[in-house]
Amino acid sequence: MSCALTVSNLICRYNGQAVLNDLTFRVEKGEIVCLLGASGCGKTTLLKSIAGLLPLDSGEMTINCRQIVGAGINVPPEQRNIGMIFQDYALFPHLTVAENVSFGLQGWDKEAVKNRVQEMLALVKLDGLEKRYPHQLSGGQQQRVAIARALASKPDLLLLDEPFSNIDTQVRHSLIKEIRKLFKEQGVTAIFVTHSREEAFAFADKLAVMNKGVIEQYGSATELYYAPSSRFVADFLGHGSYVPVSVAAGNKLQTPLGEWPLTQTHQGSELEWLIRPQNLSIAPDESGEAVVSDVQFMGDSCRYLVEVSGQRLMVYSNQLLELGDRVRLDIRAHEPVLFSAV
Repeated sequence: MSCALTVSNLICRYNGQAVLNDLTFRVEKGEIVCLLGASGCGKTTLLKSIAGLLPLDSGEMTINCRQIVGAGINVPPEQRNIGMIFQDYALFPHLTVAENVSFGLQGWDKEAVKNRVQEMLALVKLDGLEKRYPHQLSGGQQQRVAIARALASKPDLLLLDEPFSNIDTQVRHSLIKEIRKLFKEQGVTAIFVTHSREEAFAFADKLAVMNKGVIEQYGSATELYYAPSSRFVADFLGHGSYVPVSVAAGNKLQTPLGEWPLTQTHQGSELEWLIRPQNLSIAPDESGEAVVSDVQFMGDSCRYLVEVSGQRLMVYSNQLLELGDRVRLDIRAHEPVLFSAV
């Protein structure tokens, strides 16, 4: 894979405060990367900085190996060959679908524009709607128009700011799947912003989890979920239970739930073991040591809290259990994720 975007030591300040603090990451061609974090963490600032819409204090940036920021270079936004899709789609209400899609094709001859518009509308499954206006379309159709417009000029990089936030929940999941498939078929390199981990997991190849202007961790969803580098990443990406443990001689983990083997060396005497609900399973057992202390129905499963050996652990299961039921608790084999005790 060739590198589509490199960001090195990026710093952006506002009123003397670092909004982006020494950010470095790399996006490969054809990858979909999510900037994920809570409001105010700097993800939209980073997106706008890549687009050239915000000034930077220092750092370097390249797109397709062409330097656009750094070493005295600051390529203006219109020369970066970047497409953008905004949260509200930013369609022109007085222009038809076809006119919106062709808006960025100035300089093309009429026949080429017509062919490109038809190609893009077919790509996003809006054939026959070229004469409609934005207000005559559903939210999902408006988003497809925005995508068609952004892709029409063949950008090197596509930036999306909260692209699914205005889509009705009932169609959001199918639309995410459809657009991801489209991007992969077209080899689109994209960076999108969201605060929803569900959207990030469904749409992205890699996640950049951001917190207070820094990237806490960068990698695939499974890597970040099951091997988080910090408590912040662990807690932001999903639920889990923390169990106090210590490391004994022979690289064994001493826990209230029994001894557990380690394949890696860990430092520190006061540690906590992060156990994801997916690493646990339960089954009804009248002689079991664990007791159900809380039940939350989730539709296709239930989320249970079970108490065992003085610990409360979260478990997902399709077993139908009641408060006070005794169960057998099993821990699936996995390499423990350990953090220093708070």
